[in-house]
Amino acid sequence: MIAPDVNQLAVLFHAARGRSTMNPIDHSSPPGFSRREWLLKLCAGFGGIALMDAVTHADDGNAIQGGTHFAPRARRVVMLFMAGAPSHIDLWDEKPELTMRHGQAPPADAPNNGVSFGLENARLLRPVAPYQRYGESGLALSSLLPNLGRCADRLCFLRGIHADNSAHEAGRMQLHTGFTSHGKPALGAWLGYGLGSENRDLPSFVTLNVARTCSGNGFLPASYQGTTLITPSIDGQSAVVPHLTEAGISADVKRRQFDLTGRLNAANSTVTASDSQLDGMIRSMELAFRMQTAATALGDLSQETRATLDLYGVGQPGVDDTARQLLLTRRCLEAGVRCVSVGIGGDWDHHGDIAGRLPTNARSIDQPVAALLTDLEQRGMLDDTLVICGGEFGRTPMFQTDPRRVTQPGRDHNRFGFTMWLAGGGVKQGISFGATDPLGFAAVENRVHIHDLHATVLHLLGLDHERLTFQHAGRNYRLTDVAGSVVHEIIA
Repeated sequence: MIAPDVNQLAVLFHAARGRSTMNPIDHSSPPGFSRREWLLKLCAGFGGIALMDAVTHADDGNAIQGGTHFAPRARRVVMLFMAGAPSHIDLWDEKPELTMRHGQAPPADAPNNGVSFGLENARLLRPVAPYQRYGESGLALSSLLPNLGRCADRLCFLRGIHADNSAHEAGRMQLHTGFTSHGKPALGAWLGYGLGSENRDLPSFVTLNVARTCSGNGFLPASYQGTTLITPSIDGQSAVVPHLTEAGISADVKRRQFDLTGRLNAANSTVTASDSQLDGMIRSMELAFRMQTAATALGDLSQETRATLDLYGVGQPGVDDTARQLLLTRRCLEAGVRCVSVGIGGDWDHHGDIAGRLPTNARSIDQPVAALLTDLEQRGMLDDTLVICGGEFGRTPMFQTDPRRVTQPGRDHNRFGFTMWLAGGGVKQGISFGATDPLGFAAVENRVHIHDLHATVLHLLGLDHERLTFQHAGRNYRLTDVAGSVVHEIIA
């Protein structure tokens, strides 16, 4: 058979998948053949899947679907997720007036989260630790974060973030998927769908310590769901992908099993309707076979120098877990993974005893997060890696006593105004954009909704959030739903 031109194959492939490369998706079927028939006419089973994979990555390994909408500033994304909602007031949104008014009753017109409890006799609560100014930018961070403070000139704070729901699950869903309900694709899944992976032997989207509800593919093909990794051991002996290998079965036998499965699926496809989920699972299984070698090397931290291990804090009590997770994160990015989402610092839901618990959480992330930024910069990767850090919402300026946990005061949920920060990937450095009111209740200046954040993230990766769509249930869906504006003011 004469080898077809790869660009022509790309056009045929996109037509067979029923979507446009750069415009909202057109699901009309091309005349004369279906996508599955097209694959079968070229070759059978996993040969067809392999060809599809080659066409999918036909450009330069940096983009699929015909490339980005415009020149990207970033190639990859890290989401550092602080599950439970960290207190912006105690970490990176200094409020001198709150300190002065410590112990007073909160304003009568303070926003009501709708889920408050234990606030009948609430009083304003100053930060649990003093703030310090860092770097040439003079940005203020809590003294609980001295290592991250030394990275202040690389950071871009968004201090006017707001969201739509004060319940944890809904808030987490919105931060990761753009929606407060289940069943929608995560940011990493959208990036895999829009851009693909830079390494065909690894998934485009991986997660550590993140709930499956926040890393799923939703209605996108199954191959775009997040692949769960586990924290690697320092000696490189533990597998970072659970159940990837099967004891007692050689790679040759496993290859023949996949080939047989491929032939059976190809035979079945001649009598059944097209099934994108099945196609996605087939691609996932083929990827899993290739990952048996690639992922083993990925999690081998014994390849790192002693200086790098010390930089992250590997082996230090209270820091080691996050250190190994973020070291694995850097190795994933370096190997070509498009998006890494990692839960850091344990439980940040400080309804009670925030003065006792927050310093422990902060210490667990301070050195490893600063090390990740430093390591990426030293390797020339920070400029095209977008790092995002924050939780599903913030906390209130007044204390609450939560009898369900401890009697020491903590803070309630606050979706009306909180802080997240970005670094690298084309954003301005050493700046603060937006603000909450003088007590930290609500965003009042240069407000940024979660949809705006997502629109900006996609923009930095060269994707127009209004054009990256997928048709489901009779409508075109996108990460930003029907809203969102790019925050051009923070782009370098």
